[in-house]
Amino acid sequence: MKKALVTGGAGFIGSTVVRALLDLGVSVRVLDDLSTGTVDNLDGLRRVEFLQGDVCDASAVIHAIAGVDTVFHLAASVGNKRSLDNPSRDAQVNLLGTIQVLEACRAARVEKIVYSSSAGIFGELKTLPIAEDHPLVPETPYGVTKLAAEKMCLAYTQLYDIRAVCLRYFNVYGPRQRFDAYGNVIPKFVFTLLKGGDIEVYGDGQQTRDFVHARDVAQANVKAALATEVTGVFNIGSGTRVTINDLIRILRANGLEFSPTTGPTRSGDVRDSLADISSARMAFGYKPSVDLARGVGEYVAWAKGEMDHKLA
Repeated sequence: MKKALVTGGAGFIGSTVVRALLDLGVSVRVLDDLSTGTVDNLDGLRRVEFLQGDVCDASAVIHAIAGVDTVFHLAASVGNKRSLDNPSRDAQVNLLGTIQVLEACRAARVEKIVYSSSAGIFGELKTLPIAEDHPLVPETPYGVTKLAAEKMCLAYTQLYDIRAVCLRYFNVYGPRQRFDAYGNVIPKFVFTLLKGGDIEVYGDGQQTRDFVHARDVAQANVKAALATEVTGVFNIGSGTRVTINDLIRILRANGLEFSPTTGPTRSGDVRDSLADISSARMAFGYKPSVDLARGVGEYVAWAKGEMDHKLA
C-alpha cells in the first residue's frame, strides 16, 4: 500500500484512519464534503491531500481515486435518527455514493477497498455475542442502506478484480468526535455535562453497548487493507459490553458529577450489543487495545480542551 484514498477522512473516525496510514508512511488523499467532518480534524498532518467533494458526485470520486491503490470508504450519512429524519438522503449517500466509489475503483483498477459498515445492519439482537452470521434484520433506513452497500461491495468482489472488506463497527468513540443532534451517547453526555446541562437516560440504563475506540477501528482498517487476499465481512468492536449505568460511573470517575433523568426508550435502539471479534482476529490480526475507562478519560480531556479553546 503506497497511496490511499480515505473518503470521509475529515470525520473523527476517518481522520484517525488517516493518522494510522501516515504512521506507516502511506501517502494519503482525503475526499470529504464537510457535511459532518471538519478540516480541523486534519490540522498538523503532513503528506495529506485534501479534496472537498461529495461521494455522490461521480466526477469528484473519479478524480479522487486516480492514482491510489487502496480505498478506505468511510463517507456516509451516519445514525438511526438521521436516517429516520431523511431516508432519501441516507440512501443516496450510503448506497448510491458507495456505488460511485466502487465504479471508480473498478475503472481505476484499485486493488483493495475497505468499507465502513455498521452493527446497525443486525437489528434487534437474537443472540449474544453477535457473530457475522447473526440474522440481518435492520430496523431503520440507516441499517438497510449500510447492509445494501455491504452487499454491493461483496458483489463487486465476485464480479471484478476488486478485493473488498466490510467492517461492521459497533459503538465507536474517541477524540475529534463532536456532539450534534445525531451524536452518540459518549459525546452527547460529555459535552452536555461540560456545558452545564442535564442528561437523560432512555429506559432503565441497563441496556448494553460494545464501545470501541477510534484508534482500534483505525487499526482494523489498516490491517484489513494489508491482508491483501482477505475479503468478506468482519465485526469490529471491543469484544466487551457495558451498561449505560456503567458508563455513567466511568464519567463520574473522570470528574463529571450529575444526576441523570429518565426518559422512554427510543425507536430503533437495540437493547443489548456485544461483538464477536474472533473472525477479524483470525483473518488479519485485529486486537483492540484501548479499554473503556482509559478511552473515556482521554475523551473527556480532549472535550475539555475543545471547550477551553472555544472560550479563549
